[in-house]
Amino acid sequence: MSATRLIVADELRLMRRNRVAVTAFLLLVLLTLVAVLTSWTHQKNIAELRARHQAAAEQAFDAQPDRHPHRVVHYGHFIFRPLGPLAAFDPGVDAFTGSSMFLEGHRQNSANFGDVRQSSMLVRFGQLTPAFVLQVVAPLLLIFLGYGVIARERERGTLRLLMLQGVSRGQIVAGKLQALGSVAALVGLPAMIGFALIAGQPGALAVPMLVVATGYAAYLALWAVGIVLVSARVRRSRDALLILLGVWTVAVVLLPRIAPDVASAAVPLQDRLQTDVAIARDLRQMGDSHNPDDPHFAAFKQSVLKRYGVARVEDLPVNYGGLLAIEGERLTSELFDRYARHSFGAQSRQNAIVEAIGALSPTIALRSLSMSAAGTDFAGHRRFLEQAESYRYDLVQRLNRLQAERVTYANDTASDADADRRKRIAASHWERMPDFAYRPPDAGTLASGALPGLSIILLWLALAALLLGRASRRLGAN
Repeated sequence: MSATRLIVADELRLMRRNRVAVTAFLLLVLLTLVAVLTSWTHQKNIAELRARHQAAAEQAFDAQPDRHPHRVVHYGHFIFRPLGPLAAFDPGVDAFTGSSMFLEGHRQNSANFGDVRQSSMLVRFGQLTPAFVLQVVAPLLLIFLGYGVIARERERGTLRLLMLQGVSRGQIVAGKLQALGSVAALVGLPAMIGFALIAGQPGALAVPMLVVATGYAAYLALWAVGIVLVSARVRRSRDALLILLGVWTVAVVLLPRIAPDVASAAVPLQDRLQTDVAIARDLRQMGDSHNPDDPHFAAFKQSVLKRYGVARVEDLPVNYGGLLAIEGERLTSELFDRYARHSFGAQSRQNAIVEAIGALSPTIALRSLSMSAAGTDFAGHRRFLEQAESYRYDLVQRLNRLQAERVTYANDTASDADADRRKRIAASHWERMPDFAYRPPDAGTLASGALPGLSIILLWLALAALLLGRASRRLGAN
């Protein structure tokens, strides 16, 4: 048996004899399995609940009686965001951004019913998911298991004895690294059980799953290499433990917590109330379709009359009220889109700052990778909002066209006792309205969004390996 294998076996034997280490390892494995099971079950229940609510909302919309199309515009419609299978591994921002939207005319609402707003305050501190366990808890276990792998040999005087017996510096470092790497692999194994469950779900994509698995493997390998590196550079095990705990505190706890605050301070974002006030102000300046002297709508009226070659709106072959509704919705939607693009731009700049800080913290890079591949990051939330707004605008304009084509202007403006009945159109029109169908991103889109985070982790791993190689050449020099 080679010297490296003997060192690996000896190190693993020492770890097995440490009851505290063994207990901590077993607890972590159990915690990961519980996280996999609870997260997968929770996500499955959420998906079923949203699908059930979506079906109920569509049934309620189709079941409306005969009525005026504009009444249906204000009746509105609920839609729910479906999640991909990888959301069971890393739910990302879904708990904070909301899962449903109420769609109606003249308004662009935000998503509602996020888990954080409906659950206890404990949800704000992090959900028990496989991603959370591997990102936060697993490195801490590796630190306590491996902080003394080389420093302990130096303290006991056995390091020089090994070298005098013909064991090279490289063999010592390789043996210690392989032993700690084996533990890291066992730590990540239960999470792979979660991947096996996810792989069997409809819609699971192989490429994003491969990127996630590669990212977490590189992350755990980075911690193993870093722990051995610190243990090789310091004289005492106690110093190695303190340094590694400091690195874990800064990289895993402090920077991920501070980064969003730094981004928010650097790029202020208007809250919902401020945005609503600004939109209301701009709407007043845009024009009033009910004011005959309004410049924009007066010009719009003249353009309509000229297009159809008539002198009065009463002579139009279509309902002028419906045309007004179409034009008004177009103007307000353009205004809503402008504010939405401004908000998206600000949030994108905030995320860019966080990702830049991620160059200093592999944990931030890993979170970005994980959420991007799972489709639960900001880009995934934005994709849902944009598709929802596209569907809302199309639905409202279809209803406005029904008013223009199926309701006469005379009936629309009448006020006699029977006018309300004449304004109504058949309920079959609502049943023919298309349902909302979310278009999930393809595998290439998800994988490409995760590549920056993966690149940062791999660069950190390469740097740590380079430094470990240099440290191994100087091992035992003093």
